[in-house]
Amino acid sequence: MKQSLQLKIGQQLTMTPQLQQAIRLLQLSSMELAQEVQEALDNNPLLEVAEEQESHEQPKAKDTAENTVDASEVDTADALTNQDIPTELPTDSTWDDTFTAGSSTGTSSGSGSGAGMAAEDDYIYQGETSESLQDYLLWQMRLSRFSDADQFIAEVIIDAIDHAGYLSLPLDTILLAVQKEYPDIEAEEVAVVLKRIQHFDPIGVGAREVSECLLLQLEQLAPDTPWLTETKHIITEHIDLLGNRDYRTLARQTKLKEDQLREVMRLIHTLQPRPGDSFMPSDAEYVIPDVAVRKHKGRWVVELNPDALPKLRVNEEYAALAQQARNAEDGQYIRHHTQEARWFIRSIESRNETLLKVANCIVQRQQAFFEYGEEAMKPMVLNDVAEAIEMHESTISRVTTQKFMHTPRGIFELKYFFSSHVSTENGGECSSTAIRALIRKIVAAEPAAKPLSDSKIAELMAEQGINVARRTIAKYREALNIPPSNQRKSLL
Repeated sequence: MKQSLQLKIGQQLTMTPQLQQAIRLLQLSSMELAQEVQEALDNNPLLEVAEEQESHEQPKAKDTAENTVDASEVDTADALTNQDIPTELPTDSTWDDTFTAGSSTGTSSGSGSGAGMAAEDDYIYQGETSESLQDYLLWQMRLSRFSDADQFIAEVIIDAIDHAGYLSLPLDTILLAVQKEYPDIEAEEVAVVLKRIQHFDPIGVGAREVSECLLLQLEQLAPDTPWLTETKHIITEHIDLLGNRDYRTLARQTKLKEDQLREVMRLIHTLQPRPGDSFMPSDAEYVIPDVAVRKHKGRWVVELNPDALPKLRVNEEYAALAQQARNAEDGQYIRHHTQEARWFIRSIESRNETLLKVANCIVQRQQAFFEYGEEAMKPMVLNDVAEAIEMHESTISRVTTQKFMHTPRGIFELKYFFSSHVSTENGGECSSTAIRALIRKIVAAEPAAKPLSDSKIAELMAEQGINVARRTIAKYREALNIPPSNQRKSLL
């Protein structure tokens, strides 16, 4: 076969480093972008934060006032500098007693600035402290009178208590662990220590089952508490019926009338079946919205959040040194970093433009949501936005991930506005978000004594022209963390 050369013309997308950088920045959240910007600032001396230029021209009156303040500051500094400071402080005094930041003479009054500064310093936020359930129980144990052996048993028991406040190991296992250190310890002593811990705060901690936890809390109530005896009996003998909310069978077996059973349920609702929940760590999660939506003159307007936008520029003074470099290596270094800084700034500008385009398209298509709420949400998929702004669907997916929109109805991730559709009776479409909102609304309005089944909810939605299968209702209900009808029944 004879070899030959051929010339062909074609188009091919090359993933240049600049294009890769733009794609990577596009999918970053605002906090990740801030970290990326800081890393770029640390690595590139030609890149800097663009600070707003302050006007140097000020009114004369303002100049006079500022000059007066500056003069007073200088006088105060001179007075403090020229003050004779003794080598030793007076007896029973401290540096703060003699010299304060608010007074150059070393004296302060209750209404003086020194007192004000001290009062403000007392309330400076020192950071959040959190205490675990185990730490709290160990603190109470150390304040109690335990022998060395009992203290060791208590530490083993506390270590076996889970985050809900329940003992996660059987007493036999705890006994074996204790006997490795104290071989003479018997099971009765472990049970006694457990009983003491169960009366620590919160009451009921260390229980082995729900009924034991609730009974420990009931034991702390006054003996003349109304319906106390009936409540103990139900928890001891009929905890399964209580958990299944089978109130009809419960009333029949306990021979209590509905009004009496309702009073018992009120007392049970005052108890805490998970005593450890109050010590669950709750890390605050902060969201910086990328765009904001507001209504201006009857129109919904989208704006980029200026606080989430990095303001960068190329340091022109350093860039000009490339022409004055003493050797080619220094000039090449400056030109290389100048080009990188410009590419980085251009990539961020491209990210912001794409984000604004997508946000505008979302608001335009979901205006009913902003006017009337999630029940008016329209079905929309990524391809709808991609076709509207003439971009690839993968780009829309990147730009809507971990990007948030601040609206009068709250802060939402951009992906929240995308949902599948369900056909309606009149040939239209309804979004899955709107269906979930309707389910939540119907369940909230249902009678507590007779909650609606999934089939009944489907019938009610069919009356509104929305045809949804019962299994679809069940799927959306579970996604909303709404229990089934038999678990939603309540006498209160």
